[in-house]
Amino acid sequence: MGSRKKNRSEAIKAAKKKVAMVHLRNCPTSPRKMRLMADLIRGMEVTKALYVLKHSSKEASGRLETLLLSALNVWETKNEESTVEGTTLVVSKIEVASARMLKRIRPAPQGRAHRIRKRSNHVTMIVSADQSLDTTSSNEVNDAK
Repeated sequence: MGSRKKNRSEAIKAAKKKVAMVHLRNCPTSPRKMRLMADLIRGMEVTKALYVLKHSSKEASGRLETLLLSALNVWETKNEESTVEGTTLVVSKIEVASARMLKRIRPAPQGRAHRIRKRSNHVTMIVSADQSLDTTSSNEVNDAK
């Protein structure tokens, strides 16, 4: 491997170490209902997002809460030298995509049948360390000295 290619791959590895990506596949909730909760926590700090999800009455909030806790565990395993409490983690990206649809039949009047679509979704969440907040806090500490 050439030096340029090696340097590029090391930079990509270092960038991936700062990010935790988790997936939730085939969740039996409609994508529209899941997007309501995903839009609430997008861009939030992790502690605030966990608080919002824990105290929400929606069913999707419980699934997103377990997904966020899983993302925290992934981030901790990637960054063993630092703690979650010491860094400012942010839900930097969360996407909800529709998954397969189960199609069922419900009897309707006059011998007809109506189709019921039971929707499901895929959720992808990326948690990363917020670099902008870390650099400003370190600059304030240096200015105070």
